[in-house]
Amino acid sequence: MAAGSAPIPITVLTGFLGSGKTTVLNRLLEDRALADTLILINEFGDIGIDHDLVAPLADDAVIEMASGCLCCTIRGDLARTLRDAPWRYARDGRPWFRRVVLETTGIADPLPILQTLIGDPAVTRHYQLDRVVTVVDAVHGLDTLTRQEEAWRQVAVADLFLITKSDVADNAVLDRLKKRLAAINPTAPRRMALHGDIEEGDALIASAPSLSGRLEALEDWPIDDHGHDHHHDVNRHGDHIRALSLTFETPIPGPLLDQWLEALLLLRGPDILRVKGIINLAETERPMVIHGVQHRFEAPILLPAWPSADRRTRLVFITRDLDAATLKASLAPFMEACA
Repeated sequence: MAAGSAPIPITVLTGFLGSGKTTVLNRLLEDRALADTLILINEFGDIGIDHDLVAPLADDAVIEMASGCLCCTIRGDLARTLRDAPWRYARDGRPWFRRVVLETTGIADPLPILQTLIGDPAVTRHYQLDRVVTVVDAVHGLDTLTRQEEAWRQVAVADLFLITKSDVADNAVLDRLKKRLAAINPTAPRRMALHGDIEEGDALIASAPSLSGRLEALEDWPIDDHGHDHHHDVNRHGDHIRALSLTFETPIPGPLLDQWLEALLLLRGPDILRVKGIINLAETERPMVIHGVQHRFEAPILLPAWPSADRRTRLVFITRDLDAATLKASLAPFMEACA
């Protein structure tokens, strides 16, 4: 990528086995909505078939990574593939794609993948994570969330849900699924995907890495300091995963924020699944956006202006076995030191 060029946005398309990810991709490809997009498909096992089920726009538009699961054995391969992709898959000697869609295997834990995308210098030099789209099966989704740890991790880190098979799902089951998704991850909007057709069909498409998904979630979610309501499905496997939020009315000194996050991640890093926030720093009038996955954080981004009149610092945490009181208590020593 040429110096000064905008980073290439990456959409991660995840969802448990059989949820319908490939159907969604095929429908978008038929509409040519992904005409300038490189599709990376990860399959787990010696024989991959998803690559053959996707109808590419060109022979080099869909790249199969079938040597293992992205979340464990081939994370280095992912970084190398992304690093080399603009030239390795060039057309007429020139890079051609303006975005990447990465479809994970259905059994993937998305957290290590996101860590690679936001924390590996070979990746962040050229790319920027735009959003995580999680496909959820309306018929089997509730049961899958109860039984499969990878499934609720995929739900916990989503920026957007695509709910498939709603036409054959019982309405009561579909309503329970929506409530369960909102309980685990209230910041992610939901779209229906019927036979691959998506409500607001540009859901996977980002013309530029705009941070829109993260900021819209922070703007639209009614923030409180108590996490979300867990009165939902009786099979409450998701109670270990909570969406928690903190707000601060006054600007925060940058060094204080750094010290707090460093200490928090050192002590509870594995339990901080994802962090998104818009920060009112004491040192500048411009808002700062942060985004982290467990121990890794993207480089913070200073926006040119506040997206709304609300200038509070807002931090949204997706956590495991961690409550808002513990989060606040972890900050107290640093606040006292700055008082």
